Amino acid sequence: MIISDDNSQRENLAIMITCPRCQHKVDSQALQCPYCSNILKAYGHPGMTLHQAVTGEFLCETCLYHGDDSCNFPQRPYATSCTLYKNSQIIAEKIPPLPLPRVFKNWCLRNKGLLLLLTLILGSIALAFINSRR
Repeated sequence: MIISDDNSQRENLAIMITCPRCQHKVDSQALQCPYCSNILKAYGHPGMTLHQAVTGEFLCETCLYHGDDSCNFPQRPYATSCTLYKNSQIIAEKIPPLPLPRVFKNWCLRNKGLLLLLTLILGSIALAFINSRR
């Protein structure tokens, strides 16, 4: 029977993040910084990243939800830590604009009722025009 040491392999593959307070490298799964005890994960859950602003700045200035006015966080616009933070500058860079045919197709799919109504009106006008010429 072969027993492998998976923990040592996992430690080598650990992703490191920078603590926003002391700037030390810390394991991305750490709940708090071992150097300054800054809380890195929200509610003690390793899957909930707690985004924190650099000293003297606010997260809301660059947040996507603040930009489109859909944020309901009570500390807005002066939040220095948030679990829902999305950097609007990074997201804008990642999303390429859709080509015009795709935009037109999406519009048609969203407005089927309007297109049906316009088709009926144009069809009625065409029939009325044809019958008036006879």
